[in-house]
Amino acid sequence: MMIKQRSISTLSLAPMLALCLSTPTFAQAVAPAAPPVSAPAAKAITPYADIRYRLELVDQAGFARDATASTLRIRAGLRTAEWHGLSALVEGEAIARIGPAHYNDTVTGRTAFPVVADPSDVLLNQAFVRFRPIAQLDATLGRQAVNFDNQRWVGSVGWRQNDQTLDAIRVTARPVPQVTADYVHSWRVNSIFGPDSAQGIWRNNDIHMARVSATLAPVGTLVGYGYWLDIPASSAMSSRTIGVRFSGEQAVGHGVKLTYAAEYAHQSDYGLNPRNFGHDYLLLEPGVTAGRVGARMGYERLSGDGTTALQTPLATLHAFNGWADKFLTTPADGLRDLYVDATWRLPNVAGVPGMTARVMWHDFNAARGSANYGHEWGASLSVPRARGISASVKCAHYDAQSFATDTDKVWLSLEARF
Repeated sequence: MMIKQRSISTLSLAPMLALCLSTPTFAQAVAPAAPPVSAPAAKAITPYADIRYRLELVDQAGFARDATASTLRIRAGLRTAEWHGLSALVEGEAIARIGPAHYNDTVTGRTAFPVVADPSDVLLNQAFVRFRPIAQLDATLGRQAVNFDNQRWVGSVGWRQNDQTLDAIRVTARPVPQVTADYVHSWRVNSIFGPDSAQGIWRNNDIHMARVSATLAPVGTLVGYGYWLDIPASSAMSSRTIGVRFSGEQAVGHGVKLTYAAEYAHQSDYGLNPRNFGHDYLLLEPGVTAGRVGARMGYERLSGDGTTALQTPLATLHAFNGWADKFLTTPADGLRDLYVDATWRLPNVAGVPGMTARVMWHDFNAARGSANYGHEWGASLSVPRARGISASVKCAHYDAQSFATDTDKVWLSLEARF
């Protein structure tokens, strides 16, 4: 179900600032010399809102004009308190263009500009009912955001203005401490492109996802998963993926920690996919943190056979293989991504604590053959919620060699949560 309006007005381009106020929590008060005072009753219905403005600039070789996308997203919802194990959430959002339409949002057909996948819309983002009969079991039915692990296979793409959500039923069980099992069946995928885009809605799917995680203290978390995607609207993306992931960290003294992640999966054709294939996925990611500084190196390999390649159509793709988004679809010869990612939590700057600087570098090559696709570097500066304000600036530069074209992107974001 989709709530849709067409009356979004275009405003003049202007910076947008918003304040974000944290909602206070309530603690039970007990008077030492008087009878105990009961904790305040939970609100039956709690409203919330999230407002985000973004300016995205794209200079991409091969396009006649550069893209300038100034967009504002207002998201608001209501969540109920739990009653006899039942609770619910309803969340809508409006995405509006602020200023000239100098970008291709995949709906308006402005193909002289590079793509910025934030089309204007008014829609229902989430709407679900949750039932928790006991603490160890809950089920959620309806439109919902689903995020597993690092979102390499399943994620809600929180970076874009419109979430990716699933119309689905999700069952989560915690049979013993430190073990969690998830099962999801989805029949509709609501992508970031919105309902008016040709690639916006995948209907009549038969998607099954199973995941089991176990915390193995003190070494890390072991996850096993299986994803069966039968997607008639995009049959080439139908696949079966079985994999295992291990991640964790270890303190080695004096504020130094070693971090590590390793993952392997095998993907094959499934459902209505007309191709026959078998592809492997491999991730190795060692790292270290020392005080305010952290760094990790990574090697990610998505195999390809020259005709087909391993794909992750339900992932939060912007978080992987560079922020310039050149590898949202894996090339037919596959992809090898060797990267370095460093972060620095800055001390107080102008009285603002918690600012974080990040720098990344990627070397992209084919998994089949020796083709060098290109290189990318990216940098960001983020300010967490302080004095009610969340802000970030981010940029990426892709230097093409044998795949795609040179691309520069810059983002400025301001966000408020109530």
